[in-house]
Amino acid sequence: MNPAVFLDRDGTIIEDRHYLRRPEEVVVFPGAAAALRGLQSAGFKLFIVSNQSGVGRGYFTLAEVEQVNAHLVTELAREQVQFEKIYFAPEAPEMPSRGRKPSPQFLFDARDEFAVELARSYMIGDKLIDLECGWNAGVKESILVRTGYGAQQEREGNLRGAPAFDDLAGAARYILARTLPLTSKTLD
Repeated sequence: MNPAVFLDRDGTIIEDRHYLRRPEEVVVFPGAAAALRGLQSAGFKLFIVSNQSGVGRGYFTLAEVEQVNAHLVTELAREQVQFEKIYFAPEAPEMPSRGRKPSPQFLFDARDEFAVELARSYMIGDKLIDLECGWNAGVKESILVRTGYGAQQEREGNLRGAPAFDDLAGAARYILARTLPLTSKTLD
């Protein structure tokens, strides 16, 4: 069984562009690639779990979501970061959905498909629904990042003691400190 880090996409790894539909508008947060590479080097499988309600709302197509995701994967592959899979829910909030966060279904799917041990895994996101997704799946810990909507979410509360960090790099350092023996290993 493998530990994993599940990550929200918009507002966590990349800037939230409000219904992002064009690959050229993808902006990876500074330090995100190094943070992901550090987690991957420590043995964590990486997954993206994202709600993409713009499809269900008619703002963009499934093909456009796939193009944005493919661009992100290519950009991060240049930094030696590899995702096992990207899961996304295209439904609008009022539509029935098996995977729309806070549903834990995509984490259960990853558990079954990739032999992920959820009790040793983490969920990172910028919204309460991201944290709830992790809690609902039984991950070791859900972590808030203050990028995207995270700072506002922290002010609103209801985080149930979840740790919060300024960015993905801070969250990665926290995970590595909790999972690795004290060594000189650092994020490069």
